[in-house]
Amino acid sequence: MSSNHYDVIVIGTGAGGGTLVRKLAGSGKRILVLERGTFLPREPENWSSFDVIRKDRYHNSEKWLDRNGKEFKPGTGYWVGGNTKVYGAAVLRLRERDFEEVRHHGGVSPEWPIRYSDLEHYYSEAERLYEAHGLRGEDPTEPPASEPYPCPPVRHEPVLARISSELTKRGLKPFHVPLAVRRNEAAPEQSPCVRCATCDGFPCLVGAKGDAETMCIRPALAQHGDRVTLRTGAKVLRILTNASGRAVTGVEAELDGERVIFHGELVVVACGAINSAALLLRSANSAHRNGLANGSGLVGRNFMRHQNAIFFCITREPNPTVFQKTLAVNDYYWGEPGFPYPMGHISLVGKSNKDMLAAGASPFAPEFVLRWVASHSVDWWLTAEDLPNPENRVRLQGDRIVVEYQDNNTAAMDRLIARWKHVLRNIHGPASLFVTARLPIAAVGHQVGTCRFGTDPASSVLDVSCRAHELDNLYVVDGSFFPSSAAVNPSLTIMANALRVGDHLLDRMGVQRTDPIEVPALAAAAR
Repeated sequence: MSSNHYDVIVIGTGAGGGTLVRKLAGSGKRILVLERGTFLPREPENWSSFDVIRKDRYHNSEKWLDRNGKEFKPGTGYWVGGNTKVYGAAVLRLRERDFEEVRHHGGVSPEWPIRYSDLEHYYSEAERLYEAHGLRGEDPTEPPASEPYPCPPVRHEPVLARISSELTKRGLKPFHVPLAVRRNEAAPEQSPCVRCATCDGFPCLVGAKGDAETMCIRPALAQHGDRVTLRTGAKVLRILTNASGRAVTGVEAELDGERVIFHGELVVVACGAINSAALLLRSANSAHRNGLANGSGLVGRNFMRHQNAIFFCITREPNPTVFQKTLAVNDYYWGEPGFPYPMGHISLVGKSNKDMLAAGASPFAPEFVLRWVASHSVDWWLTAEDLPNPENRVRLQGDRIVVEYQDNNTAAMDRLIARWKHVLRNIHGPASLFVTARLPIAAVGHQVGTCRFGTDPASSVLDVSCRAHELDNLYVVDGSFFPSSAAVNPSLTIMANALRVGDHLLDRMGVQRTDPIEVPALAAAAR
């Protein structure tokens, strides 16, 4: 067998690809992992809001085009671990009803080809793998779970504890945000996580975030480095097929300035919903003139990214909170009296500071004003579902990526913002000020939907196992497979689905399924 021939080739190391590699690493098969980026450097700038936010240090420099042909710089980075290197580590399960057809104010969210019960086991496995902290029974919308969270919730700081109490007094059911951080609240001196102010949107200087590099890629290489090969700086240019177009034979990648072909029995694409669609389109050949797996014409279509907004509540009282992302509210997830449609999810976000505010403020804003506002602000993240629309799509213009996207179902976000403003004004008083910043097209951290899975090849790109309908050995395991976006962070669902597909691939290769991932020692100690 050629040294460039592998049993499995995985393209990408984020929430999908990294998790899958960890699942398959002990199979004994030869696995090649191709990552376009490198390891994100450990450096003081990891925790510098000036460098991370204002200088945009860890996002790639390429420019994409929007639906009007205008260039924008996407908020995405190419690193081992993918975008999990800078994600906020929120790991929520989709609600049970999210897998069903749901009527929204702006249209219909379609039914998934699997049910929540099909994924529940893998949600639990993913929570163990990423050391999720949380508490069952707090969230009024949470789906049934077969296991408790592997780690207890990350505690609220005093200001947030008071807000939680006030929300409870008003009949709401606030809960602790499920977080993938390596924190031991009972023995903080043994804890990698130090509850810093630069977690959400930042890389972790001390390796305490549950990202795909830390929890998956490094353990896979350490334990199975004889069978798992990671090539960084490897940009996959196209996927190759046999003459009939029914099977993938390998991939062509650019590595150290040269083009190299790697052959594989199975190829898994996990580049993120936008880049995965672009790669399939870029791989068009005589048997697949419109792109690989694109007989339905749906590759790249039905792109979703959520409606996301940052909501600043500026109060008279200072907010000295350091680690702020611990509190969430889902009471309005499915709507409220007078609005019988889903509205969305509310949670705290990483604590703002003057550099973060300066990134979106007038260049003439005085620094002392930004500092005062940040020190008196309680910062929230609001998410409402956007609906699949085939006209919201990823396509190519030459070799450039075009993201054609128009917001929809906006009444849900409008209602959520208005309701939350009313709730917080009752808590903080009429003198409170509110500033809402809706995230622009460049905010693609929640990208999903471009290669939806389903049972009908005419209306989906992938089958229920996330295998391309038209190619026997091509799989996609990032957020591309989502038929709908729901209204919570998609990371845990991407991770759980990667574990589900991993079991399918082990069965296909005739390998006994690996033992379920156990609760790590640190997580067990934190219980």
